[in-house]
Amino acid sequence: MKHFYLTTAIDYANGKPHMGHAYEKILADVIARYQRLCGQKVHFLTGLDEHGQKVQQTAEKEGITPQQLCDHVILDFKNMCDLLHISYNDYIRTTERRHRAVVRDVLQKLFEKGDIYLSEYRGFYCPRLEQFLQKKDKVKGRWPEELGEIIEISESNYFFRLSSYRPWLISYIEEHPNFIFPRFRARQVLEFLKTEVNDLCISRPQERLAWGIPLPFDERYVTYVWFDALLNYVSAIGYGEERFEDYWPANFHIIGKDILTPAHAVYWPCMLKAMGLEMPKTLLVHGWWLASGEKMSKSVGNVIRPLDYVRHYGADAFRYFVMREMMIGQDCDFSHERFVARYNGDLGNDLGNLVSRLLHMLQRYSHRIIPQMELRETEERVLQQQWQDISQKVSKFYRELAIPMALESLWEMVRSLNRFAEIRAPWQLAKSSDGRDKKKLETTLAIMAEGLRLVATALQPVMPKVSQFICYALGVSLAEDSDLSQDLVWSHRLVGHRVEGPMVLFPRVKM
Repeated sequence: MKHFYLTTAIDYANGKPHMGHAYEKILADVIARYQRLCGQKVHFLTGLDEHGQKVQQTAEKEGITPQQLCDHVILDFKNMCDLLHISYNDYIRTTERRHRAVVRDVLQKLFEKGDIYLSEYRGFYCPRLEQFLQKKDKVKGRWPEELGEIIEISESNYFFRLSSYRPWLISYIEEHPNFIFPRFRARQVLEFLKTEVNDLCISRPQERLAWGIPLPFDERYVTYVWFDALLNYVSAIGYGEERFEDYWPANFHIIGKDILTPAHAVYWPCMLKAMGLEMPKTLLVHGWWLASGEKMSKSVGNVIRPLDYVRHYGADAFRYFVMREMMIGQDCDFSHERFVARYNGDLGNDLGNLVSRLLHMLQRYSHRIIPQMELRETEERVLQQQWQDISQKVSKFYRELAIPMALESLWEMVRSLNRFAEIRAPWQLAKSSDGRDKKKLETTLAIMAEGLRLVATALQPVMPKVSQFICYALGVSLAEDSDLSQDLVWSHRLVGHRVEGPMVLFPRVKM
């Protein structure tokens, strides 16, 4: 069976996990979990990019080897994944033997093909980006301040014939509108490609940079960090082996907008074309998290530490917030006030209140047993019909990656269930000695339980632990390989189940 293959960008080993890392992992995880629930065999890859000049320089400053630095840094990134409940299938490190072997194999093949050649280079180099610059990188005749120090270099290096693939790449992007999502990012790439692109320098002399993968045809040089890192997408799934065809092409490469051009939208497709491989189906490009409209920066002092929120409010609350707030492709503002408002409102007042009041009423009026459901009155059937409409919308929005809209649709159901409780007033029905009111009370509780089960089931990709907890409280279990198309159908499967006692899922917090 063909895998649904998705990847994140591999994180660079010269820093700590930040908001962008956390969001990208969560986004990929939501997609992976949804696809598994739809019956797909998913392979979710993430990892660590360990080579390059900045890693070597940082290790030298700390008096350790680059490998020791990477062995320490990887603990932070893996810990972040664990805390965020990221369900990756594979974690690749670019220092692994399986990756180094593929990089050297690809370099040798492209060298023999004539796509890599030795030449003298004279120009400008940006240590911060670890790449050579072109004149078009200047803004009004000056190098942008964010590039840091720019140095002039003259040295022999190996180059990849990137320029020869430019006409093909332009045609490919124009003819494949789903290759870059959202589509306005494709227009930005085509704008970049309007001017000539230089061949890509894919080596660094060992005397200047020793921390990298040596070129197989000239070990005086190591591989340029991007030419090394991008190949993780194929090295992790057995490039050159028979099993590779079970995974490639990737369904999604999930990346931030800052590494779309030129790395993923220019270097990577041209490398694949030269290797004779199909293109990934979609480059899924997300925006940045901002603070008061500005990019988060340590120097500015507006950095959000995602794991602080996870430890204080729980991973699922944090996952809900970032998925609810950011539409893929757009930038989004993060503020503590907005987070707390969502936490207290959507999670506490709406979902948490529904769970608490339902379990309380089931304990008080039904001995913690979910009663029979008899849909006799119009207002009872309205909720069932409303769910049929909502479930179709939620599935559509998940498929189209409109995750905030999927969550808003689910919360329509949550609010309707809370309103239903207010209208039916089970606490009043319980006081009545009329047998019809008793039946009405039982049906009210059963409807609320079934509605909550359905919401929790559909919420699994975004809030996996909370969903499992709610279903456990209702006496049912959620399996990752369950059939979502069947689990989202209104049913009587909860009748007779014993539920847990009342609980507070989201304790209210002060601003």
